[in-house]
Amino acid sequence: MIVAGAEVKISRLESIVEQIGEAVLATTETIERLGERVDSLSIQVEQQGKQLQQQGYQILALCDAVQTLAETQDDSLQRLSQLTKTLDRMMRLIEGSDA
Repeated sequence: MIVAGAEVKISRLESIVEQIGEAVLATTETIERLGERVDSLSIQVEQQGKQLQQQGYQILALCDAVQTLAETQDDSLQRLSQLTKTLDRMMRLIEGSDA
C-alpha cells in the first residue's frame, strides 16, 4: 500500500514536471517571437530615422536653393531698376535732342 501511494505521488510529480517543462518551452517560444518582433521594429525605426535624416538634408538644401533664388531675384530687380533709369535718361536725351 505504501508502495502504491509512493507510485501515485511519483506519477503526480512526473505530471507536474512535464507541465512545467511544457510551460517553459511555450514561454521560451513566446519570448523568441517577441524578440523577433522587437528586432523587426528596431530595423523599421532605424530605417525611418535614416529617412528622416535624409529628408532633413533635403529640406536644408531646398532652403538654400530658395535663399539663393531670392537673392538672385533681388539682384535682378536692382539691375532692372538701374536699366529702367538708364532707359529713362536715354529717352529724355533723345526727346531733348528732337526739340
